Amino acid sequence: MSEQTSGAGEVRFAQRLNTTQIEGGHVLTPKFDADGLIVCVVTDAWTGEVLMLAHMNAQALAKTIETAQAWYYSRSRQALWRKGEESGHTQRVVEMRVDCDQDALWIRVEQLGPGACHTGHKSCFYRSVRLKEPAGPSTTLDFKEDPSFDPKAVYKK
Repeated sequence: MSEQTSGAGEVRFAQRLNTTQIEGGHVLTPKFDADGLIVCVVTDAWTGEVLMLAHMNAQALAKTIETAQAWYYSRSRQALWRKGEESGHTQRVVEMRVDCDQDALWIRVEQLGPGACHTGHKSCFYRSVRLKEPAGPSTTLDFKEDPSFDPKAVYKK
């Protein structure tokens, strides 16, 4: 089977050949975007709560599969990182799924530590948008949770 690379090129996944293989096959053939990334939705394995949305390059995806620890690619830092390497709030992957056309991932994780968000919240989705109001520059956000840890005490920044 031929292979494809993404990002730095050191990790290879099976080449995407046709719709039947992509949508009905038994081989992972991820579709990375033009920047070599694939989006990953992260939920708590036990509660179902959405914790974060992140990106993986081929190397992060391979490391996540091989270690069952969550690895991501930071677009802002242009660097690979293991969740919790600085905070200690790691994510053990319980299950990984890929969507029908293999251009998005969903991982269910056991969040080890009080939170997944660098702001100190359990989830990165700690605010809700008020619906049924006029949309625009003053669209209101409501906080849905208090911080679960002090980020200044956890991160070196």
